[in-house]
Amino acid sequence: MSRLLFAFVLLSACLLSVPAKASAVQSLKAFISKAHTFRADFSQTLLDKNFQIVKKAGGSMMFERPGKFRWMYDQPYQQLIVGDGKQVWFYDQDLAQVTVHRLDQALGSTPAALLAGGSTIERDFNLQEIDVQGDTEWLEAVPKNQENSFELIRLGFSKTGHLREMVLRDSFGQVTWLIFSGIEQNPVLTPDLFQFTPPDGVDVIRD
Repeated sequence: MSRLLFAFVLLSACLLSVPAKASAVQSLKAFISKAHTFRADFSQTLLDKNFQIVKKAGGSMMFERPGKFRWMYDQPYQQLIVGDGKQVWFYDQDLAQVTVHRLDQALGSTPAALLAGGSTIERDFNLQEIDVQGDTEWLEAVPKNQENSFELIRLGFSKTGHLREMVLRDSFGQVTWLIFSGIEQNPVLTPDLFQFTPPDGVDVIRD
């Protein structure tokens, strides 16, 4: 975990002008245009404003553009987030509760919705390449709408254009760090993966 803390501090201290050799923005555009479906495992670390670990989690995710995604936490507890193209369902199994939001309200509030949102990231965010760390090229996306849930987002791509990491900082200074593994680009995903029916007996809360 010390590698994650060191890497984030280094990124925070090195907001540079666009380096001549960096190509993270081109990697993002290629990712958006070519990755129609996507599947990966992820590890997630939540840090407070002092870079102290608050919580660690992990699971798997997948998406199909535009606006369909499935984000599954299997540790430390089970939680499911499903976007069906119109609505986003947040199912907390331990609480036996489902919260439903319109997709357009959730696009800037979750990593899953952001990645599945197609070209909206270029429309809604100011993009800037910031640095190359080892073999990872980083870009920073700052939302144009100040009501967005995140103050900034950083995406790390391999030099071959594959998404590796994602860092999100919210308005409270908390940082969510995601590392992706087992990546499959354009796998065949069945439609039922992006549908959700609340189980019997759970509370459903709608906007």
